[in-house]
Amino acid sequence: MENRSILLVKRPEGMPNQDNFKLITKDVPEIGDGEVLIRTIYLSVDPYMRGRMNGVKTYADPFELNEVLSGGVVGKVVESRNEKFQIGDIIEGRLSWADYAVSKGDNIRKIDPSLAPISTAVGVVGMPGLTAYFGFLDIGKPKQGETVVVSGAAGAVGSTVGQIAKIKGCYVVGIAGTAEKCKYLKEELGFDQVINYKTDNVKQKLKEHCPNGVDIYFDNVGGEISDAVIRRINYQSRIILCGQISAYNLQSIDSGPRVQGQLIQKSALMQGFIVGDFAKQHREGLKQLGQWVSEGSIKYRENVIEGLENTPDAFIGLFRGENTGKQLVKVNNE
Repeated sequence: MENRSILLVKRPEGMPNQDNFKLITKDVPEIGDGEVLIRTIYLSVDPYMRGRMNGVKTYADPFELNEVLSGGVVGKVVESRNEKFQIGDIIEGRLSWADYAVSKGDNIRKIDPSLAPISTAVGVVGMPGLTAYFGFLDIGKPKQGETVVVSGAAGAVGSTVGQIAKIKGCYVVGIAGTAEKCKYLKEELGFDQVINYKTDNVKQKLKEHCPNGVDIYFDNVGGEISDAVIRRINYQSRIILCGQISAYNLQSIDSGPRVQGQLIQKSALMQGFIVGDFAKQHREGLKQLGQWVSEGSIKYRENVIEGLENTPDAFIGLFRGENTGKQLVKVNNE
């Protein structure tokens, strides 16, 4: 059997392209004592991976050149020398961008296919869902009737944030980049209002849709959109910094309005976070997210691209706004 994998061979300058990646083929690795062999079914691509490609350590180690890339994977155990995992188990973990991966079992968890489709383990009932859950609830501390604005609202995290906000009785405004995405947010997910940042006057629409100001802003994009939202914040508002996708491919430091004065005047909180900050609470979050999905309180979409070889295209598509919901690569037709 052959094992294809994808390497990072050149650090991106600006927007990533195909030249940054290389597909290679080797033999399927053999496992040792305590290890399992996993066949990839679904592979997740996420915006945070772009920062790891720069070669600079942030909250995570950078990807090394000429090494196999890694990310969230849902797979099936096809060989095991670890008593905790049996052949046929479906697992989720941080594994290689490859057809097959080896694990010692410490970086994977079993998932129950009867609770939800297995793809959700790297989506709404996985890292993106947990990011939305803890960022919004623990930092945002929503109260019924408050106004919530979500940028990047049609992505895996943003769409979940908006729905949790509705569960908590908030008034929700989503910002996205196409008419189709805006329609999805309002008609299927129940957002109260939507703004198409490519065709609408964002400042005017925020004034129109948030007449009482903004109490919670869940920021996935940064840039001029966030500048406009922060101008509308209320007294003791909360600004949750989850992502800055507008700046990930910039080749110089982003600059813009300085918000410190606004935060002081409004006694506002601005806090960044990563999902790992809440690692000890992940089990709680997964249980609640699974319940909301099973009862239909949270809906989700997946944008699935077929074939390991198309993983770079799927990743690049994140920065072109091509996905609605979670971006996935289906590697194997299990």
